[in-house]
Amino acid sequence: MHTSRLLLSAALILFSPLSVAEISAPKPPSAAVASAHPLATDAGITIINQGGNAFDAAIAVTAALAVVEPAGSGLGGGGFWLLHRASDGFQTMLDGRERAPLAAHRDMYLDDKGDVIPKLSIDGPLAAGIPGVPAALEHLANQYGKLALSQSLAPAIRLAREGFAVDERYRRLAGFRLKALQKSPAAAAIFLHNNELPATDFVIQQPDLANTLSAIAQQGAAGFYRGAVAEKLVNGSRAAGGIWTLEDLQQYKVSERTPVKARYRDIEITSAAPPSSGGIALTTMFQILENYPLEQLDKATRIHLMTEAMRRAYRDRAEYLGDPDFVSVPLKRLTHSFYAAGLASTIHPAKATPSDQLPGIADNRLGSDTTHFSILDREGNRVAATLSINYPFGAAFVPAGTGVLLNDEMDDFSSKPGTPNIYGLVGNSANAIEPGKRPLSSMSPTFLEDKGRVAILGTPGGSRIITMVLLGALEFATNKPPQDWVSAPRFHHQYLPDQLSFEPGTFSSETIAALEAMGHTLKERSRQYGNMQAILWDRSQNSVTAASDPRGGGLASTVK
Repeated sequence: MHTSRLLLSAALILFSPLSVAEISAPKPPSAAVASAHPLATDAGITIINQGGNAFDAAIAVTAALAVVEPAGSGLGGGGFWLLHRASDGFQTMLDGRERAPLAAHRDMYLDDKGDVIPKLSIDGPLAAGIPGVPAALEHLANQYGKLALSQSLAPAIRLAREGFAVDERYRRLAGFRLKALQKSPAAAAIFLHNNELPATDFVIQQPDLANTLSAIAQQGAAGFYRGAVAEKLVNGSRAAGGIWTLEDLQQYKVSERTPVKARYRDIEITSAAPPSSGGIALTTMFQILENYPLEQLDKATRIHLMTEAMRRAYRDRAEYLGDPDFVSVPLKRLTHSFYAAGLASTIHPAKATPSDQLPGIADNRLGSDTTHFSILDREGNRVAATLSINYPFGAAFVPAGTGVLLNDEMDDFSSKPGTPNIYGLVGNSANAIEPGKRPLSSMSPTFLEDKGRVAILGTPGGSRIITMVLLGALEFATNKPPQDWVSAPRFHHQYLPDQLSFEPGTFSSETIAALEAMGHTLKERSRQYGNMQAILWDRSQNSVTAASDPRGGGLASTVK
């Protein structure tokens, strides 16, 4: 009898799903964090070393970036956190995208003639959607983390109180938005010095932001969306022409979305779901390109085919995509291989397709801002998160006493069908402004996985985010290391304007001539773009490597 009980116990252990997962699932030899700022990376590593998992570290990095990289993200913005839980393989996308205020309406940025009023959806509190980051921080802690929210926020609170040193990148972006920042006394007091650009190494301290972070640490999301902080946010916004209400803040909730999945050869791709356009657009491009032996083609032909795939994916973005809580997104059709095959059949192997020859948009109609980080912990949990306040320094407005820099994500809506936003993207009625609606986004946090490798990657870059992730993923597909993914020269086409843009030095004169002969209009950008953060877990080699884009000033760290 005793022997039988032992055998039964052994069998139960052997066939328990959790036990099998724990026994068979490999674990990384080290953890890794890659983010756009060294201090934010250090915050994530600190939390992992204190016993936190990847989700706790994501809280720490998100909050730290809100302090030390105010041009790209913050408590006054939103984002998408793509999550993988190692214990059971569960994957989800946490949607902390901003929502339009309840008083918002379709024509709020148009004049009496129906034309878009310049900068009204970019500068000042009227440009701001209701932020999602604070709610996402609490959700990550309560649903996925191991540590108390207060512990994970501690590094960011310390950074806000002690300050961080201005670098050249900060000066460049603050200089770009200098006039807008000067119009907000509270923003100017924080991010400028004597109302002008601060010198390199000037220390920016943010005591009001530290207090707001402390309120969230003590009270959770209620510390932001209710009580004293909420009242300051609403009063400060409305006094300067905004339309926020306390009800707007109290109604905000994060959503969990099923990620978009696709395959490219033997690689499984997991990426962002609507209201991001990233996962669907990547699926379209990968499924088109799978029809071609890219590695065997000359460079000009390869670039041509990739450009035509980009063109068609961005045309569909403009036509069909929006907030799935408000519009019906034809997800199954747009991600079906038959649909991609039909698009591929319209591509001439040696001639560009003018964008105006593609089916028109019904109703005739994201740069260095934004940020991304990637995290892998020692258990194999992983996070790819892309966060934004939209334009550099968002709306360039801070409600007094909060330290919270507001976003200008309302510009990501289609203010008028056919009229481009600040990134040149056009949209349709699917992405029109409605109360409580989330604007369409290009943010594309992504996982890649084949038989022996796992990749975590993403980047800022406005409308160019999706094509940057495509190019990085194609580097992964050819077994290149993470440093190659983040360093590869970049090019981009987004349907309208009908031009192939590229970083300086990306194409030789011969390649440019060949592409022009095919009918492409090329435009060389004045500077490089993007700031990709990537991690590779090579299970076959039992190694973890991480890389931060050399175009930025970030840091990629691994820790045993």
